[in-house]
Amino acid sequence: MMEEFAEYILNEKDLISKEEIIYFLAPKLGIKFDKSIIFKTEIARMFLEYTNIKLDHNLILTACLLCNCKKVDNAQKLGKIETYAIEGARYLKKLGFDDRFCKICEGVNRYSEQDRREPESDILELVDQFGGMLIDRPERIGMHPDEAMVLIEHRNLKSEYNRYLEIFREFALTFDKVYIKGIVNTTVFARLQKLIRESKDIPEFVKKLSIDYSVTVDEKIKEVLKNNESKTDNKSMFSNETKEKILKSVDE
Repeated sequence: MMEEFAEYILNEKDLISKEEIIYFLAPKLGIKFDKSIIFKTEIARMFLEYTNIKLDHNLILTACLLCNCKKVDNAQKLGKIETYAIEGARYLKKLGFDDRFCKICEGVNRYSEQDRREPESDILELVDQFGGMLIDRPERIGMHPDEAMVLIEHRNLKSEYNRYLEIFREFALTFDKVYIKGIVNTTVFARLQKLIRESKDIPEFVKKLSIDYSVTVDEKIKEVLKNNESKTDNKSMFSNETKEKILKSVDE
């Protein structure tokens, strides 16, 4: 079963079904799988929907669900902060994942030396850091998205290159201003934070995401993209005067 897990989970294209499979198999496989992983994966899904980056979305979301498979609570205190991604990548290899998938997962942080980072790893890194900051911790409540982005840009990745940082910033700050209607209107990220706080376990959290949240957010993403497209169409690339000069020079 262990060796077949990789093929099995990658062939499942539906994210909710993928999460349910991992949830039921996690104890047997001996991997970490909690609400924080679901939370971060939902942010990754939203980011991919918004940007439509030309990468394998199914592979990225699977990696997002599994890249922290060997992370432990209080990893920093236990001295595991620098090794859990490496240990996780090695374990995923035993579960049948290929070298590239394992390398992508290992790249969720920068503690291992890689000659060339995979582009998917840059997405995992941003989602892991941003999502982690939005989640409540024993010592603090979840941060506001703009606070999280400031820390990512000016502290965590200050001396590092992440090819998707600029577009992720745009995504984060855009949807921090997009509201979902309810008894109390809340932003996209604030609603996600509320759902993870109020869900007692993974099944309840996944159910709330699948029944209402993800569908509503997808509609909001379409609205934002449509508005962006409309703004682009209304912007003339050249002024009429410039256009006339170009056409005149061509005629001559």
